[in-house]
Amino acid sequence: MRYLFGGLVLLNAITLGYYLFIPQPSVTNSLKLIEAEIIQPLAFTNSATYIAPPIGKAE
Repeated sequence: MRYLFGGLVLLNAITLGYYLFIPQPSVTNSLKLIEAEIIQPLAFTNSATYIAPPIGKAE
């Protein structure tokens, strides 16, 4: 069992080292535009004015 655990720890260390040293992909202009659209705040509309009154309430 200790060999299995040691092997998994070693595999984890190798995988982490591999992903730490590979170059990260560059950010393209289209990705920057899409990211800017996602981050923009949404316009808030108060939808409470469109809710029907409770049933049985006389107005």
